[in-house]
Amino acid sequence: MPKSLQNFINSQIQLCYHVNMLLKLRKWFLSKILRRKYYRTGKCKACGKCCTQIYVKHFKHVIQDEKEFEKLQLLHRFYTYLKVIGKDDIGLIFECTNLDSETHKCKIHKNRPGICRRYPQEELFSMGGALSEDCGYRMEPIISFSEVLEKEKKKR
Repeated sequence: MPKSLQNFINSQIQLCYHVNMLLKLRKWFLSKILRRKYYRTGKCKACGKCCTQIYVKHFKHVIQDEKEFEKLQLLHRFYTYLKVIGKDDIGLIFECTNLDSETHKCKIHKNRPGICRRYPQEELFSMGGALSEDCGYRMEPIISFSEVLEKEKKKR
Protein backbone atom coordinates (compact mmCIF):
# COMPACT_ATOMS: atom_id res chain seq x y z
CA MET A 1 0.00 0.00 0.00
CA PRO A 2 1.39 3.42 -0.93
CA LYS A 3 2.56 5.57 1.97
CA SER A 4 0.15 8.43 1.07
CA LEU A 5 -2.84 6.05 1.17
CA GLN A 6 -1.72 4.67 4.53
CA ASN A 7 -1.40 8.23 5.89
CA PHE A 8 -4.87 9.07 4.61
CA ILE A 9 -6.39 5.98 6.27
CA ASN A 10 -4.63 6.77 9.55
CA SER A 11 -5.88 10.36 9.49
CA GLN A 12 -9.45 9.15 8.88
CA ILE A 13 -9.20 6.71 11.79
CA GLN A 14 -7.97 9.51 14.05
CA LEU A 15 -10.78 11.78 12.86
CA CYS A 16 -13.38 9.09 13.63
CA TYR A 17 -11.86 8.63 17.09
CA HIS A 18 -12.01 12.38 17.81
CA VAL A 19 -15.58 12.70 16.52
CA ASN A 20 -16.64 9.75 18.65
CA MET A 21 -15.00 11.30 21.73
CA LEU A 22 -16.75 14.63 21.08
CA LEU A 23 -20.10 12.87 20.79
CA LYS A 24 -19.48 11.05 24.07
CA LEU A 25 -18.45 14.31 25.74
CA ARG A 26 -21.58 16.05 24.43
CA LYS A 27 -23.79 13.22 25.69
CA TRP A 28 -22.11 13.33 29.11
CA PHE A 29 -22.43 17.13 29.35
CA LEU A 30 -26.11 17.16 28.37
CA SER A 31 -27.14 14.27 30.62
CA LYS A 32 -24.92 14.81 33.68
CA ILE A 33 -24.29 18.56 33.82
CA LEU A 34 -27.48 19.96 32.27
CA ARG A 35 -29.56 16.96 33.42
CA ARG A 36 -31.33 16.69 30.08
CA LYS A 37 -32.96 13.54 28.78
CA TYR A 38 -33.59 14.69 25.20
CA TYR A 39 -32.04 16.86 22.55
CA ARG A 40 -33.75 18.56 19.65
CA THR A 41 -33.17 17.49 16.06
CA GLY A 42 -34.72 18.63 12.78
CA LYS A 43 -35.89 21.98 11.46
CA CYS A 44 -38.96 24.13 11.77
CA LYS A 45 -41.48 23.72 8.94
CA ALA A 46 -43.16 27.04 9.80
CA CYS A 47 -46.63 25.51 10.17
CA GLY A 48 -47.54 27.67 13.19
CA LYS A 49 -49.09 24.82 15.20
CA CYS A 50 -46.72 25.46 18.11
CA CYS A 51 -48.14 28.98 18.43
CA THR A 52 -51.67 27.80 19.19
CA GLN A 53 -53.10 25.70 22.01
CA ILE A 54 -50.20 26.72 24.30
CA TYR A 55 -49.80 26.16 28.03
CA VAL A 56 -47.39 28.54 29.66
CA LYS A 57 -45.34 27.43 32.62
CA HIS A 58 -44.19 30.18 34.97
CA PHE A 59 -41.58 28.98 37.43
CA LYS A 60 -42.88 25.59 38.61
CA HIS A 61 -46.53 25.76 37.56
CA VAL A 62 -48.75 26.28 34.54
CA ILE A 63 -50.63 29.60 34.59
CA GLN A 64 -54.06 28.85 36.06
CA ASP A 65 -56.08 32.06 36.09
CA GLU A 66 -56.41 35.31 34.21
CA LYS A 67 -55.49 37.52 37.19
CA GLU A 68 -52.11 35.78 37.44
CA PHE A 69 -51.70 36.16 33.68
CA GLU A 70 -52.50 39.90 33.81
CA LYS A 71 -49.77 40.40 36.44
CA LEU A 72 -47.27 38.49 34.30
CA GLN A 73 -48.06 40.69 31.31
CA LEU A 74 -46.72 43.64 33.30
CA LEU A 75 -43.49 41.77 34.10
CA HIS A 76 -42.40 40.48 30.70
CA ARG A 77 -43.05 41.44 27.09
CA PHE A 78 -43.56 37.79 26.01
CA TYR A 79 -46.84 37.55 27.92
CA THR A 80 -48.25 40.56 26.06
CA TYR A 81 -48.09 38.53 22.84
CA LEU A 82 -50.49 35.90 24.19
CA LYS A 83 -54.25 35.82 24.36
CA VAL A 84 -56.32 33.38 26.39
CA ILE A 85 -58.41 31.09 24.17
CA GLY A 86 -59.55 28.57 26.76
CA LYS A 87 -58.96 26.71 30.00
CA ASP A 88 -58.87 23.06 31.03
CA ASP A 89 -57.71 20.92 33.97
CA ILE A 90 -54.06 21.79 33.27
CA GLY A 91 -54.49 25.56 33.08
CA LEU A 92 -55.11 28.46 30.74
CA ILE A 93 -54.72 27.79 27.02
CA PHE A 94 -53.11 30.51 24.91
CA GLU A 95 -52.53 31.52 21.33
CA CYS A 96 -49.81 33.87 20.12
CA THR A 97 -51.14 37.08 18.60
CA ASN A 98 -48.07 37.34 16.35
CA LEU A 99 -49.09 34.31 14.29
CA ASP A 100 -50.51 35.39 10.95
CA SER A 101 -53.72 33.37 10.56
CA GLU A 102 -53.45 33.23 6.76
CA THR A 103 -49.76 32.51 6.19
CA HIS A 104 -49.13 30.69 9.52
CA LYS A 105 -45.91 32.70 9.79
CA CYS A 106 -44.68 34.70 12.76
CA LYS A 107 -45.07 38.45 12.28
CA ILE A 108 -42.02 39.15 14.47
CA HIS A 109 -39.90 36.14 13.54
CA LYS A 110 -36.57 38.01 13.50
CA ASN A 111 -37.32 39.55 16.92
CA ARG A 112 -39.25 36.68 18.49
CA PRO A 113 -38.74 35.96 22.21
CA GLY A 114 -36.19 33.45 23.47
CA ILE A 115 -38.86 30.94 24.46
CA CYS A 116 -39.93 30.79 20.81
CA ARG A 117 -36.33 30.46 19.60
CA ARG A 118 -35.71 27.53 21.94
CA TYR A 119 -38.92 25.64 21.08
CA PRO A 120 -39.37 22.73 21.53
CA GLN A 121 -37.84 22.11 24.92
CA GLU A 122 -37.83 19.05 27.11
CA GLU A 123 -40.30 20.65 29.54
CA LEU A 124 -42.99 20.21 26.91
CA PHE A 125 -43.08 16.50 27.71
CA SER A 126 -43.05 16.97 31.49
CA MET A 127 -46.31 18.90 31.09
CA GLY A 128 -47.90 16.11 29.06
CA GLY A 129 -47.41 17.90 25.74
CA ALA A 130 -46.31 16.44 22.43
CA LEU A 131 -45.08 17.61 19.07
CA SER A 132 -47.56 17.40 16.21
CA GLU A 133 -47.00 14.49 13.83
CA ASP A 134 -45.97 16.77 10.98
CA CYS A 135 -43.64 18.95 13.07
CA GLY A 136 -40.14 19.18 11.61
CA TYR A 137 -38.57 18.80 15.05
CA ARG A 138 -37.99 15.58 16.97
CA MET A 139 -36.86 15.12 20.53
CA GLU A 140 -34.27 12.35 20.59
CA PRO A 141 -33.19 10.64 23.81
CA ILE A 142 -29.64 11.55 24.79
CA ILE A 143 -29.13 8.08 26.22
CA SER A 144 -30.81 5.46 24.05
CA PHE A 145 -32.98 2.69 25.42
CA SER A 146 -30.39 0.09 24.41
CA GLU A 147 -27.69 1.96 26.38
CA VAL A 148 -29.93 2.10 29.47
CA LEU A 149 -30.77 -1.59 29.11
CA GLU A 150 -27.09 -2.53 28.73
CA LYS A 151 -26.19 -0.53 31.83
CA GLU A 152 -28.94 -2.26 33.83
CA LYS A 153 -27.78 -5.70 32.68
CA LYS A 154 -24.26 -4.93 33.92
CA LYS A 155 -25.61 -4.04 37.37
CA ARG A 156 -27.05 -7.53 37.83
